[in-house]
Amino acid sequence: MKVPETKKLWIGIIVMILLSPIGLLLPELFKAGGAWGEWGPDEIEKISGYVPEGLRRLSEFWKSPFPDYTVRGWEEGFRGYASYIFTGIIGVLLVVLIAYALGKILTKNRAQTLNGKNGNT
Repeated sequence: MKVPETKKLWIGIIVMILLSPIGLLLPELFKAGGAWGEWGPDEIEKISGYVPEGLRRLSEFWKSPFPDYTVRGWEEGFRGYASYIFTGIIGVLLVVLIAYALGKILTKNRAQTLNGKNGNT
C-alpha cells in the first residue's frame, strides 16, 4: 500500500514536534546554557561581544504571545517540556493555516485570471 505524500509530510512534522524538546534537554543535561540559536540580544552580546544594530532594533518589534516557548505558569519541570511541545504545535498549526489560506486565495485569483483570459467569464 502506497502512503500518500501528504501523510508522509504530516508524519514528519509530528515527529519533529515531538523531538523538539531535545533542544532543551541536551543543553540542560550537559550544562551548556540555552538551546543553540535560541539567543536574544543579551545572550548574543555575551557570546560575541556586540549586538548588530538591526537585531537590537528589530528585537523589540515583535513580542511573542509565548515568550521562551512557554505557557505562563508552565515554565518548570515536565510542564516546561509539555509547554514547549504545545507552543510548537500551535506555531505549526498557525503556519499551516496561513499557508493553506494563502494557497486558496492565490489559486482562486489565478483561476479567475485564467478564466478571464479564456473568455469564460
